[in-house]
Order: sequence, then C-alpha cells, then structure tokens
Amino acid sequence: MSKYYDNRKMGGERRYRRVVTPRKQQSSRFNQSRSTRREGQSSKYYPEENEVVESNYDQLHESFDLMGLKDDVLHGIVSHGFEYPSKIQQKAIVPIVKGRDVIAQAQSGTGKTATFSIGALERIDPKLNKTQALILSPTRELAQQTAEVVEDLGEFLKINVHCCIGGVPIEVDMKKLRNAHIVVGTPGRVIHMMEEHVLKTKDIKTFILDEADEMLSRGFKEKIYEIFQILNSNVQVVLSSATMPSSVYKVTSKFMRDPIKILVKKEELTLEGIKQFYVDVENESWKFQTLLDLYKVINVTQTVIFCNTKEVVEELKYKLNEEDYTVSSIHGEMEQEQRNVIMKEFRSGSSRILITTDLLARGIDVEQISLVINYDLPTNRENYIHRIGRGGRFGRKGVSINLITRYDLEVLRDLENFYDTEIEEMPKNILDYL
Repeated sequence: MSKYYDNRKMGGERRYRRVVTPRKQQSSRFNQSRSTRREGQSSKYYPEENEVVESNYDQLHESFDLMGLKDDVLHGIVSHGFEYPSKIQQKAIVPIVKGRDVIAQAQSGTGKTATFSIGALERIDPKLNKTQALILSPTRELAQQTAEVVEDLGEFLKINVHCCIGGVPIEVDMKKLRNAHIVVGTPGRVIHMMEEHVLKTKDIKTFILDEADEMLSRGFKEKIYEIFQILNSNVQVVLSSATMPSSVYKVTSKFMRDPIKILVKKEELTLEGIKQFYVDVENESWKFQTLLDLYKVINVTQTVIFCNTKEVVEELKYKLNEEDYTVSSIHGEMEQEQRNVIMKEFRSGSSRILITTDLLARGIDVEQISLVINYDLPTNRENYIHRIGRGGRFGRKGVSINLITRYDLEVLRDLENFYDTEIEEMPKNILDYL
C-alpha cells in the first residue's frame, strides 16, 4: 500500500492525513463499481459507443523492402532509424501508396505519423513543383512535429515541405507555399491560405487527417468540411488516430470511398509497456501535497502533468515553482513563439516537468518521458489513452499515475471497463516501474 500524506499544521502541531485509502476498503468499494458496470449498465460519465466497426484488411508487408517503395524513400526510412516496420506500417503503407482511402488506427507511439508520411512521400512527383499532399493536425505543435518527420523521411527526394500554422507571419506562408510539394498545417491557417488562393489545390491528390477523431469533432468539423468542398472530388483521404469512436465513421461515410479499415479493438489500445496506477487523495485540496510527496520518492528524467483547465495549469506551475521545482507550462492561449520556446526547453531537458492541458495529449513525442501524471482525469475516454501514450513510446517503458478523489472512483472504473485494463493502486515499489 502506498504511503502518501497530507502535511498540515493544525492547531500548532503537524498532523498527517493518509491520502490513500487502505486496500481492503478500496477493493470493496471499487469492485462494487466494477461489477455494476460489467452487468451492462450505461456509463453516466462518458458517452456510450453503440456501434462496433471492424477491420476489413489484414494483408501484411513485413519488410520495407517488400513494399515496392522508391529507393530515395527507402533511403530516408533507413536514415530516420527505422529497421523493421511496426504493425500499423506493415498494414497501412501499401494501401496508402496505392491510392486507397484508408482509416488507420493504432496504439500511441507505434509509428502512425511515419506510416502516412511514407505513403504520402511515395505518391509525390518531385519534378512537379506543386502541392500534392495536404496533412492536417489539430495543434500547431503536432503539425510542426509532423512536418519534421516528413522532411526527415523525404530527405533524399529533394522535395519541399512547409508547415502552415497560425502564429507565423502570413508572408512566410505566401513565399513557401509557391513550391511546397507537401503542406502540413492546422485547419484555420490552411483554409485562410486556400481562400487567398495562395495554397493551390488543383494538384493535391492525398489528404491526410492526423488525430482524425479530434479533427472531426465539433470544434473542427465545419472547417474540415469546408476544406473538402475546396479539394478535388477524387482526392485520396487518409484518417489516422489512436482512437476512433464509432461516431467518426458516420462522418467519414460522406467523403470516403470504400475505405480500407485497419482498426484496433478498444481493449487492445492500452500499451503493454505502460503501467497504470492511481492514488486516492479523497479530496481535491489534497492533490498538491500528494504530488509533492510523489516527487520526494520518484526521480525521473521528465514528466508531463495533465490538467483539465489552463487555470489549474497555471496555479500548479506557480505552486511547484514555490517549492523550487523547474517547471514549464503550456496551453492553447499562449502565443506561438512562447509555445515553441517551452517545447524546445522541454525536449532539451532544461525543464523536467511540463504541465499542460489536452493541447499536448495527442501525438507529441519526447523520448525521455517515462512518467505521465493525470492531475485531473480527462473529460473524455479517448484523451485518457492519448495522455498516457506520451510515455512508453516505441516500446519504451512508461508509467501513468492518476490522482483521484472520491468522486472520480466511478470514472476510473469506467475507463477500466471500456479499455478492459487494470488501473491499480500505486505500490510501494513504484521506482521499480520507472
């Protein structure tokens, strides 16, 4: 049983309050919620998935050499450090290369970005200095990261890749888009460049939505529809994400033609290399002291802490700075230049703790992350998988720790049920998992 305490001076003396309920009490309380949900009762915390959509494609190509790729593309793959294709790469690259519409789902950290990047690069004609592939991402940070992957993999093709995102001077886009073979961007800036007739769409033959479930959510859906209205009617469409709610398929039926579906059952979405734990702090006000107690025990290279609002992000950063921790924070309302600096500092290791909202839950890859802490449980199931997937990427070992109150117990068990996984009480020997 974990031993974490809330230290407070009350009435002139220091008192210790245990913030982890004894295992016996927890097991009876938690097991009751488990049994209730497994009898088929609907979740009252997250919307139910009523429709089961299954894969319709199982062909494998177990070597990059067997995929019929150009020598220059293969050279880029090897130079990028890939030796053997991951499971999603074995299945999805060839259909993308052949021009099929593809829905590609795979666990976080298994090479989805490289999958659609290789597919897009193979379809590019380097001699045609026109935009031929458009890749959309939900955040600027993810778009920048994706553009870097495409550039690295396409190093020997002699093509131009441009990252088209907000926060960058319009003049830069207007210059770079003139001869960009592949454009990676966020919806708002991409639409603006299309409307200004700076981003030409005549020769775009591949359209890729990264983090597709997020891109087709209510926040982006209208913008994505608007882009589809501008693109050629015969454009190839590729969707990629770790999570694909059934609601996504209803939307895709409007603009995809007989898509190949490469899907993962929800109970297989959690990565084997990520150990999931919880600490029951009982009350919201005891979370911070519990976090401090955690940091007295653990010593990891870098940590990402997820909160649900920017207000909590900033408050937590202030408190940790007061305790002499080197902390960075990032959320969507920051200027792009500031966000770039923060991410650069975190990647370099000069900042060891990054506190963020779900802005960074999807796709961001920092090799040194071995610990993810959910200061707040996410507001939807999909983001739970994306959050914990920031650690344990590409087979590396990772740990996620959820700080929960008494009101979060049912939510935690709902996540367990949905993903058919075990989120255990954090053990004494937590260091053995890091």
